[in-house]
Order: sequence, then C-alpha cells, then structure tokens
Amino acid sequence: MGTLNIVLWLAGVALIAVGYLRAREPWRRYQALKEQDANVARYESWRGGLRDSGPTGASVAMDILRRQARNGAVIAGIGFVLVFAGFALP
Repeated sequence: MGTLNIVLWLAGVALIAVGYLRAREPWRRYQALKEQDANVARYESWRGGLRDSGPTGASVAMDILRRQARNGAVIAGIGFVLVFAGFALP
C-alpha cells in the first residue's frame, strides 16, 4: 500500500462527502416541489379547470434543482471512482 493509494482514498472520500452535501438539499427541495406540483394538478383536474401548458416557476425551479442534484451526484461518483482506483493500484 503506497502513498498514492492513501491519497486516492482520501480524495475519493472527500469528493463523496462534498457530492452528497451538494446533492442532498436540492434533491429534497426538488421532491417537495414535484409533490406540490402533482397536488396542484390533482386539484385542477378535480375542479375541472384547464392547466396552462406553459412552463411555470415551479417547473423552472425543478429543472434547476434537478441539475444541481445531478452535479452533486456526479461529484460523488467521481469520488467512488477514486476510491476504487486506490484499491486497484498496486
């Protein structure tokens, strides 16, 4: 086990932690907005009204939050790759 292995492990664990922290809150807010949007759609269909098919502020926010969560997941994924590389290198 060399110094390179330890550096890769530490960097990987750090990236996993950073990615998780960056993805956690946007994903939670995205799920809440998605649930609220589904609730509004159910209410509108029950009420018999037509929903405007254009983009809403909530849909734009959901796109932004989904992108932020995806970026955090990519960072965590790179961290996993570094950890596995640390085990694979001699």
